[in-house]
Amino acid sequence: MGMRMKNTKILAIGTALLLLCTGCGGAEKTDNTSLGMEAVRNLAYEEALQHFEAALEQGEDERLLCRGMGLAYMGLSQYDNAIAYLEKALRLGDGTARNIDYDINYYLATAYFRNGQPQDAIGSYNAILALRPKETEAYYLRGCVKLYSNDYEGAKADFDQAIALDAQNYDRLILIYEALVDNGYRDAGKEYLQKVIADNEKTISNYDLGRIYYYLEDYESAKNYLSQVKISSDYEASLYLGRTYEALGDYDYASSIYNDYTLNDQSKAEIYNQLGLCRMQMGEYELALMAFQAGMNIEGNEMMQTLKFNEIVAYEYMEDYKTAAALMNDYLKSYPDDEAAQRENQFLKTR
Repeated sequence: MGMRMKNTKILAIGTALLLLCTGCGGAEKTDNTSLGMEAVRNLAYEEALQHFEAALEQGEDERLLCRGMGLAYMGLSQYDNAIAYLEKALRLGDGTARNIDYDINYYLATAYFRNGQPQDAIGSYNAILALRPKETEAYYLRGCVKLYSNDYEGAKADFDQAIALDAQNYDRLILIYEALVDNGYRDAGKEYLQKVIADNEKTISNYDLGRIYYYLEDYESAKNYLSQVKISSDYEASLYLGRTYEALGDYDYASSIYNDYTLNDQSKAEIYNQLGLCRMQMGEYELALMAFQAGMNIEGNEMMQTLKFNEIVAYEYMEDYKTAAALMNDYLKSYPDDEAAQRENQFLKTR
């Protein structure tokens, strides 16, 4: 058993899915397409498909419902079907590039990538960049696909372009670093981080310096800068300072940072997840479980998959294998392509 680690090169490609809760999701009225999109947001993909089929019968906007069916099939890991519907949604356009066309291309690139078609994914990003040559997210994501495809020079060119277009987007810089590390280019990633410190030394905030030093594994410097931020009210700074103490092996102090933050703000699921992971490291499994479940109770949080997985692991450590197995069964219905969970499920079947 083990804690789940992010596979950054995969998650990076999937960041387009964050668009799911933004525009292009259907009409505001309660029609079948809107009900389908709501079901997709709730990870109820089979239900979503039923709504979209009803939308087709009722003659609702075919393009929107095809887009929705593509997303539902992506959720079910049926990427061939997802690609077919997303491609159809693109063909149903009127020839004028609109926001929805870019949106569909981002999803289509994700589906291609997850279906083992990286060159087709690159083609979708090429289509976006042909019309929006300053679309930094497309450069970044295309770079991730190239990196995964062992095209380091092509990836670096895309990453350099993304950074040149938005030089002070330190969030994206860190994502680029993580993608490089995941693919065996840690030194190249560190060069990006060191350069941003050198280029922005007089303007960069203590928070940004602290988290960049965290990724450079200079934990003393990270602690130094992050400690100058008011962590009791700064969510991101609390996370990074806590993680810094975790990296230094001080899980007790890290958990106190997370716990103190929750006294003022109970709306951040990732804080509860980190608190739970610290409790796990300290052998306090029931307290860890409480932290994971507190995070899961936050409506609309984007950590639900991770929290649900970690909840299962907590029950395993508590040797409550029956509950863990039941939760895993439900988990795999929502996240069927999670290979780590599939392996964990095999372990549970032996208990």
